[in-house]
Formats: sequence, structure tokens, C-alpha cells
Amino acid sequence: MLSEVRFEGVHKIFGTETAVEDLNLRVNAGEFLVLVGPSGCGKTTTLRMLAGLERPSYGRILIGDKLVNNVSPRFRDVAMVFQSYALYPHMNVYDNLAFGMRARGAAGSVIAQRVKETAEVLGLAQLMKRRPSELSGGQRQRVALGRALIRQPQVFLMDEPLSNLDAGLRVQMRAELSRLHERFRVTTLYVTHDQVEAMTMGDRIAVMNSGRLQQVDAPETLYDNPANIFVAGFIGSPRMNFVRGSLTTTRGVAAVEFLGVTTPLSSRAKLTAEAADGAVTVGLRPEDLMWRRAAPPESTLTLSAEVDVVEPMGHEAYVTAVCAGETVTSRFPPRSGVRTRDRIELALNPARLHLFDARSGNTILQRPVAGGAELPRSVGEARVDESEEGRSERQREPHTRSAQSRAEEIS
Repeated sequence: MLSEVRFEGVHKIFGTETAVEDLNLRVNAGEFLVLVGPSGCGKTTTLRMLAGLERPSYGRILIGDKLVNNVSPRFRDVAMVFQSYALYPHMNVYDNLAFGMRARGAAGSVIAQRVKETAEVLGLAQLMKRRPSELSGGQRQRVALGRALIRQPQVFLMDEPLSNLDAGLRVQMRAELSRLHERFRVTTLYVTHDQVEAMTMGDRIAVMNSGRLQQVDAPETLYDNPANIFVAGFIGSPRMNFVRGSLTTTRGVAAVEFLGVTTPLSSRAKLTAEAADGAVTVGLRPEDLMWRRAAPPESTLTLSAEVDVVEPMGHEAYVTAVCAGETVTSRFPPRSGVRTRDRIELALNPARLHLFDARSGNTILQRPVAGGAELPRSVGEARVDESEEGRSERQREPHTRSAQSRAEEIS
């Protein structure tokens, strides 16, 4: 049975430090949702709270219609894959896969059938007698995935499972994980700091920073309509260029000045209520800032710049240039012949501009509402606290219990 997951007003506080602040997030049943953000943003803590390895300080966590704040990890029906694989080194592949089902008292015939099916799906059938030390990194990762999948849980949790793999194997495993999700459709929460993984794997992406949810949307919506400067800079490689600008409105027509040029906003662009004449931050994606010679007709803005750095990438080149005293990065076609200190002309489609409030960092361009997207609440909204019974139960639990013992309950 597919189950949705809900975080309602969830906080996690360690001493005087707040790791997660007022998290309100819904993971739809059968969805692959990616939690992404820099180290220390609270994404792994969020995953651990859902797994039962940490308890929320305030708020509610629900799997389906069941409140699980005070439910032991073994009774949450979730399975977790760790960054370190967490395999038992003295057991072979078969026993690692079967361990969780044996611990729950499943019949031997059921275990054998389930292990066989899982091994065939993951390409492990020829490795059943090997121990983890005899496996490659990719094979160990597949065993860890298999040990979680074999239980057929309501929710599948992954904490940066590909970070220990080399670049080529990461690409392969991303494709395998996507295929597995298409096959099993288990509600999945996947944590990573790699925005490429997030963009290529997630049905939706939840971006976190400093413990707070910044935006939740489909990958394309995040990329085209970031809610603020942080999301705009974090999603996309090379990162978005940010330059100083000025917004003016004359007879109802808005125009923005930046990098020595002035252009009216696209007729399709609508300003938010936060928009006001004055200083703004202008965002430019590198692929939207093009070499004039290779630009399409709609790129009507022309900027003069001096090349500072050229980074050949084979299929393209990243060109960093100085324009009107600001440094910007653009994408050039390969073998363009552009060299350091060359004077070049860059072209830009005005419809591809991003505008942010200079103080708050929030977008001031009205963005379409993505279907089903959960927008983050402000800190000032009322939190949903645990019940008195829940807090009492949490206070009675010994704090000396090791994380490893809890982890074994969901393996």
C-alpha cells in the first residue's frame, strides 16, 4: 500500500542550535521526492526524524494517517539506505538481504523467494555467496538497496547513497534507482547535496537552507522560476550570475537597468506585491547569456565584455568575462576561438531575466503555481506542537541509546 508522508510544523533543536525549523512538507504517495541543500541545512536530520532515529522537538510527522512521533523505528514500516551501505561484513550477500526478514520472523520459503526476486532485479544473482569485502562499491550499494527493497516498506529513505561512488558509477546508479522506483513506486525520500542528482531523479525537489524549507517544486519549475536567490544559485551549473540592477516603473511599464543597458520587462512578466522601484538583484543563467555570433534572434540585448577566463569542457566552453565592472559566466560553443582578454559581445533574451528583491532576496517576478507544490510557511505561523502525552513519552526515553541500535531496527 502506498502511503504519503507529512511533516507539520516540525522543529528539531539540539541544545541551542535549531537544525530544522518549522518544516511543512507533504510527500505524495508513490512520489520520489529529493531533499537537497548544502551540508548542515537539515536534510539528513529530516530524514532521520522520519526514520525514527531522531525525534522532533515540536510538530507532527505522519505516515499515511498515522502519527509516528513516538513510534519505534521497527514499527514505522520504513526502510533506509545509508551513505556507508551499513552491510554486515561477516555475512554473504544472501544473508545480508535476508537479515531484516529473518529478524521479523518471516517464513523461510517466503524469505528465499523474496531474496531471489530482489537479487534478479538488482543483478546480484551471481554474487549471493560473496561477502561485502569481495564486492565493488556499486555492488555493495545494490546490496544495500536490495536489503531495503526486500521488505516492501511503505516508505523508502536514502541518505546520500551514491556519494561514495566514482562519477561514472554514480551516473549508472542514478539510472538504476530511477528504474527501480518506476517498477516498485514506493514513496521515496532521497537526500543529497548534489543538485545534478536532484534534477535528474526527483519527481519534485525540496530545497533546504539553514534548517528552513526554501521551495518545493518540479525540477523544471525550480530551475525556471526560483523562489529566491538561494534556490536560483543552488540549482544549476554553472550557477546563476547575480548582478546589481535598478527597477523603474513609468506609466505602468516596468523597466530594469543592469550592466549598462536598460530594457522593459517582458509583457508576460508580472511583478509581485513586494516589487518596488529601486535597487534589485538581476539573475542571468549562463546558458541565457550567449555569444552574439551564436545567439538566436530573440536575444535582442547586447552587452560588451572582456574575456577573463575560458574553460573548455569539450562539448561547450564556460567563458567568464567582465561586463560593466561585473563578472559574469556564459556558455559558448566549443572551439569558438575566444581567448583571454578578447573583447566580445554577449546577447540576452530579456524574457529570460530573473529579478530578486535586493533586501529579502525573494523573487519579484510572479511565478506560476505548480500543481501540488507545497509552499514553505513563514516562521511566524503557528507551529503544530506535540501532545502532552507525546512529550512525556519522549522525555521518558533513555538518551543513551545508540544510533546504531536504532538503525538496525529499520535495516
